[in-house]
Amino acid sequence: MPDPRPLTGEPLALDLLNTRWVQDGAWEDLLDGVEGLSVWLAANGLDERFGADGSTLEHLLRARDALAGVVDLPGKPGGEAGAVARVDAVLAHGRVRATLTTAGPAEVPEFDDPSWGPAWLAARNYLTLLDSAPDRIRGCAHEACVLHFFDTSRNGTRRWCSMALCGNRAKASRHYARSREG
Repeated sequence: MPDPRPLTGEPLALDLLNTRWVQDGAWEDLLDGVEGLSVWLAANGLDERFGADGSTLEHLLRARDALAGVVDLPGKPGGEAGAVARVDAVLAHGRVRATLTTAGPAEVPEFDDPSWGPAWLAARNYLTLLDSAPDRIRGCAHEACVLHFFDTSRNGTRRWCSMALCGNRAKASRHYARSREG
């Protein structure tokens, strides 16, 4: 099954949020079963480390709901206590072990249960995004879009998940409104 999502390639936490989207006015969900989980794991290079099974899917859905509760909160990173607690509950299932390798210092994630791995990695990635540039974590500005992205533009003014999709829709709407006025 090919990845049907309109936006891929975002950092892991936001890519997980983007497994739900609106298409033609209807909600779509890549993670509605183990087959979609396989697609998501492969898209993020996690399919060799983690299995696509019911437990992994359940934990990943829990992480997605937790992240959805904190990403759009005003005043990030503190946010609402309940949403933060849900992210912390996911993070409680793993840890980072510092190690020294022949290539130098490294960090190795470890999990209570491997089925928590993808969920934990997504929650951990959100912490990394918050630490590096919390103001660059954005939701698409189009009113009908629910997708998220990490703004990597030079001046930090990206507004749309995709200029080809939502950006063009917004331009077309403005053009239509101007032509109706004239």
